[in-house]
Amino acid sequence: MSGQEVKGLLSAGSETEVVSTLSTRQLFPIHIELAESSQNKSRLLGRRVKSRDLATFFAQLSDLLRSGVPLLRSLELLEKQTRSQAFKVVLEAVREEVAEGTRLAEAMRKHPHAFSELAVSMVRAGEEGSFMEDVLRRVADFTEHQEELKSRVTGAMAYPFFLILFGVGIVTAMMVWFVPKFDPIFQRMEARDSLPWATKAVRAISDSIASYWMFIPLVIGGGCFFVVRYAATDEGRLMFDKIRLKIPGAGKIYRSLAIARFCRILGTLLKNGVPILNSIRIAKDATGNRVLSAAIGGASDNISAGKTLAQPLAACGEFPEETVEMIAVAEEANNLEQVLIDIADGMERRTWRYLELFIRLLEPIMLVAMAAVVMFVLLGLLLPVLQSSSVLSG
Repeated sequence: MSGQEVKGLLSAGSETEVVSTLSTRQLFPIHIELAESSQNKSRLLGRRVKSRDLATFFAQLSDLLRSGVPLLRSLELLEKQTRSQAFKVVLEAVREEVAEGTRLAEAMRKHPHAFSELAVSMVRAGEEGSFMEDVLRRVADFTEHQEELKSRVTGAMAYPFFLILFGVGIVTAMMVWFVPKFDPIFQRMEARDSLPWATKAVRAISDSIASYWMFIPLVIGGGCFFVVRYAATDEGRLMFDKIRLKIPGAGKIYRSLAIARFCRILGTLLKNGVPILNSIRIAKDATGNRVLSAAIGGASDNISAGKTLAQPLAACGEFPEETVEMIAVAEEANNLEQVLIDIADGMERRTWRYLELFIRLLEPIMLVAMAAVVMFVLLGLLLPVLQSSSVLSG
């Protein structure tokens, strides 16, 4: 066989494993590539999974486990019945990892395109506290709430977004074709130093669009690409998490939902007998926000030094005062686990009411903003014409 070329297929977990297997057979690899089926699976593994499919998966997995079906068998059943090819490949990979002894949360963590950090953290909490069925149902409900929220926001934004596109098209047409026609009037008024500031701004924008229009798509595309790449880094995620908490209106909603998730997971863990330090370590990741997770992590360090939970949470400055007070009273009354769940219920109810109001106000706010832009352009065009007419009539 020396010097003879051999081709074939090997089942292995990585290229390193392939090289090792060939070496034991006294074969030297010249070229290694994935089989066509493996390439298709690799492409599918990179695709995002629809929230609807995820919600159905978590709900059905919860029902199967509650009915006494073993986890491995449950994953196999759900893998066979799912219609999404991308999700089927993910479930196959998760099932194989669980079959090799990997915990479900860790197997899910290897597929960030399918399972969010929040879902992974909550499943890990269920594994630690032995309440997997309940936490899977909670993840399913939360995923459905997110999908419903996305649909409501998308529906509320559809009409304003159409008007904004229409308005941007009109403003762009005015900048490119109409504003240059008024340039003789602008030049005469500029020579007399009587050109209004609004007209100067409109003229400058028009000149920029006319001169650099071919670069605008490149700048927008490059900016979006940079933002997406930066948001995928640890530093970028931390920065965007900070921004989310500070967005006017939406930041309050985001913070309240994150704190409610933390309180619910922490209360459930404590109710199931998990020690408080271990519970906080797991529940802090359920916030879905690195700023809040870091603040809660610092609180756990203080608790290990003998302090109560309310003291470090108040010191971090990220929790509402009334929430901290309720936690302090609960610690005194020795019913922290139930109060934390009650806090989560109350915060979720208030947040959903606030969200309803925010969505209703969003449409008129966007319409007013669009009208203001159009009025500014019209003002920049009409002021010189009106001034010229008054000069001529005078």
